[in-house]
Amino acid sequence: MNRSKVLEEIIKGYRNVILERYQYKSLIEEYPLPTTINKDIVNGLRNYFLTYVYPDLKRREELNEAFNTLDVFIKQPEKLFNIVLESFKLLFTHGKHLPKIFTSGLKAMKSFRGATKFENALVDIALHKKIEPPYKTDKINELIKLLPYSEIEEFVLSTEAFFNIVHDKILVEKIKEIIAFLIKKMKNKPNVFSKKEINGLQLALTTISEGEKMLNKLTEKDQKILIEFVVQIENDNLKNIFNN
Repeated sequence: MNRSKVLEEIIKGYRNVILERYQYKSLIEEYPLPTTINKDIVNGLRNYFLTYVYPDLKRREELNEAFNTLDVFIKQPEKLFNIVLESFKLLFTHGKHLPKIFTSGLKAMKSFRGATKFENALVDIALHKKIEPPYKTDKINELIKLLPYSEIEEFVLSTEAFFNIVHDKILVEKIKEIIAFLIKKMKNKPNVFSKKEINGLQLALTTISEGEKMLNKLTEKDQKILIEFVVQIENDNLKNIFNN
């Protein structure tokens, strides 16, 4: 089986799983959601996942290079942190907290990238076990069941970590300030930083900003409920998979 073809089919299959899982009508029958977390909020959450976390094949082609450079930054954060240290304004404003804010920003990027890591793990299993496409929900669940549970748990925790960072209004504003500064500096050094690298950070900034915008439609209390709700859905789904 061809890896790129299997990946394409896994992407399509998992997007369909998300589409099925986050249907308001079925969720309110199973979970005691407050009236404030209504159909529009659940649809917005589902669309956020499908647009920014599990984009379709066409958008993947546009974003692949940005994804790849983002992964490099996550593995080699010193390249970005050295630029941050050039800013007197950031050093003056955030002082000794600057490394912690920068680390939280990287954590948000890493958490967001956890989805792609999970997809690739499913591809590895499909190739190893020779499980051929198409990958409908039952087959996706079969592949998930073959993964080490620790790997699946890490994926759920990374989703929770991302939303918890985005939920922290003060922290997320600081993270956005630092990423915006990095983008501006990199644009001023075209001989040092490529357009792909800038696009990687722009992708991270957009993803964080749109996640914040989605949560800001709710009160702080309901934001926490929504995050807990997402984690509960994902954990319950895993229990169903492993108990069948």
